[in-house]
Amino acid sequence: MAEKSTVMTVQRVLSSAKKRNFVETVELAINLKDIDLSTPKNRIADDIILPNGRGKAIRICVIGGGELALKAKGIADAVITPEELQTIADDKKQAKKFVNSIDYFIAEAPLMAIVGKRLGTILGPRGKMPKPIAPGVDPDAMITNLRKSVSVRTKDRVTFHVPVGVASMSAEEIADNIETIFKRIETKLEKGRMNIASSYVKTTMSPSERLI
Repeated sequence: MAEKSTVMTVQRVLSSAKKRNFVETVELAINLKDIDLSTPKNRIADDIILPNGRGKAIRICVIGGGELALKAKGIADAVITPEELQTIADDKKQAKKFVNSIDYFIAEAPLMAIVGKRLGTILGPRGKMPKPIAPGVDPDAMITNLRKSVSVRTKDRVTFHVPVGVASMSAEEIADNIETIFKRIETKLEKGRMNIASSYVKTTMSPSERLI
């Protein structure tokens, strides 16, 4: 169960949000301190499974052939066979459009080098290089987890943002997601929570509320 103070802060954010003609994303902003992010080993690059999910549809693409492709059909949003890779890569404009429409990619492990060669320049800068999966493995569990995941990437900036839900979710659900992120991030920081200077939560259009 989330801490009462976190739930109350999220409640204030949700109550201050005006009615919109779209569902607003709830976002967590974290500011780090006393950490040198110019050194790559100090940076955070992680996918965190949220206990209550994102509250929105997450699109998954599986790159693979044979048994993996058959198992992925019906549960993934898109399946690309090895034969289709080059065709997609040849049209850079359409490739970028397609990559932008997908949240996570999964690729058959033996194909990782080929995917990197043909689509790496598009996938890499967007932080969407595929997660490897062994040939023939049922991708259902990985897809299920990715649909509930958020990607945390600090790069070289001390401030980073993470989506933690949508405004239609309850304050308790969002607060649980927030605390899950904090606990995971603390394990990646040398001084744990002492490396967090401050954090804020807000919806897409609402003012932010301070958490830490």
